[in-house]
Amino acid sequence: MNAPVPHPIAASVPIAEPALAESARARSVSSVEYGLPPTLSLPRVSFIVPTLNEALNLPHLLPRIPSWAHEVVIIDGRSTDDTVAVARKLRSDVKIVMEPRRGKGAALQAGFRAATGDIIVMLDADGSMDPEEAILFVGGLMAGADMVKGSRFLQGAGTDDMSLIRMLGNWGLTTTVRLLYGCAFSDLCYGYMAFWRRHVDTLKCDCDGFEIETLINVRALKNRLKIVEVASFEAPRISGLSNLRALPDGWRVLKTILRERILGQVAPVGYGVS
Repeated sequence: MNAPVPHPIAASVPIAEPALAESARARSVSSVEYGLPPTLSLPRVSFIVPTLNEALNLPHLLPRIPSWAHEVVIIDGRSTDDTVAVARKLRSDVKIVMEPRRGKGAALQAGFRAATGDIIVMLDADGSMDPEEAILFVGGLMAGADMVKGSRFLQGAGTDDMSLIRMLGNWGLTTTVRLLYGCAFSDLCYGYMAFWRRHVDTLKCDCDGFEIETLINVRALKNRLKIVEVASFEAPRISGLSNLRALPDGWRVLKTILRERILGQVAPVGYGVS
């Protein structure tokens, strides 16, 4: 049997100094093969969670938010159950914002104003979105994206919470945005997304309903932000009924798409740096 070939660095180190040889080998592997810094710290991440009567769902969501979260901001839209009390019981450090206006858009606007992190992650409270996937969104931002949006129609993604009429409507609206804005989105009406907080002023969210998700997407396109899609799986709502109304809200989304394309012109480039 042939004798093993000595490591080139180890061979150049005297036999009487094995500790130095091992140290040299470790330095060679870590600095040459990997080239990584000894530590990698995450930016501060604010999780924004709008709620309306979600007391039964929060126990399935809040404990799963990653421990590296900078803060969790609950924006409550006048719940009549114990949503706020349950949130405080589950997380003593939760930030509660009471929003008198109704609508998901109004709640998210309040959450954006209250956030103090470097990154904002939008997360529904009904248990349909997996908080563990948030690292994919944060990783995309750290790799150079301005905004990362979840898609239920990429390889590795999926949904168990979309009726046929909603799926057809989402396809039609996504196709409309692709044609009018020249993008390659695979999913439009999905609220799991993240972006750098410095872009809040660029996006200028000024709608109160579910169409806010579409508004964020098209304004990011118009301002030429770097947008990345990542695979996400949508589970069924755990408890309660959705506040989404497929036809009325779909019409509001379509009007938002057309208005922003025809009337809502903005500067061709605006990267949201304040």
